[in-house]
Amino acid sequence: METVPPAPPAPGAVRLDVAAGVATIQFSHPKGNSLPSALLRRLAATVDALATNDEARVIVLRSEEPGPFCAGASFDELRAITDAVGGREFFMGFARLILAMRRAPKFIIARVHGRTVGGGVGVVAASDFAVAHESAQVKLSELAVGIGPFVVGPVIERKIGLAAFQTLAVDATEWRDAAWAERRGLFSRVVDAPAALDAVVDGLATRLAGSNPDAMAHMKAAFWHGTEHWDELLEKRAEMSGTLVLSDFARRALAAFAAR
Repeated sequence: METVPPAPPAPGAVRLDVAAGVATIQFSHPKGNSLPSALLRRLAATVDALATNDEARVIVLRSEEPGPFCAGASFDELRAITDAVGGREFFMGFARLILAMRRAPKFIIARVHGRTVGGGVGVVAASDFAVAHESAQVKLSELAVGIGPFVVGPVIERKIGLAAFQTLAVDATEWRDAAWAERRGLFSRVVDAPAALDAVVDGLATRLAGSNPDAMAHMKAAFWHGTEHWDELLEKRAEMSGTLVLSDFARRALAAFAAR
């Protein structure tokens, strides 16, 4: 039987709006706001550009509604990887976005309206403050498809601690609810209504936009102290993931997932 290669992933979209000191980045993708390489590159480039934009004093990161906040890595693109170099480059997309969020001298608020999987959990963890709706849930599904949360692991462990990270990473098929994520510090605040989600995010962003940018930059540097080696660390983790995704186990697991 002839094997049909997976179709190339759709690129998704990134929209930026800057008003009254607040930069809002909204990303979207037709497959559950997942993150193919092209979208990851645009997100990282957008965050890097805002880092030196004096009109943006605080950044809000959100995704298109309805549906999940982020379905994580693009499974279509994972299935299309044919060598370790390509695998490393795919996972470096997550590394570059996390590093861009880390080095931006401005607070990043994540607005989490729904479920978040895998790499999306890493993006939430890389934010400085996350506001979530009570229906939001999180899961690290990497082990279930034959790899592991290696690139996003350091930023998630930094935010919620080793024990909670192990719980997510090992129990790779179970969702954890918003209350669980709030208790562990992944979510900074959980609200019970969509209108409240916008009110809390907008209110906090407005207050931060009026705060001392130098003070916030120094605070952010202090919060991220000890991560100076992450450029090298995340590159090594991307190489590890890029090799594992080529394993027979991962290939079978990804094919089974695609067949659902």
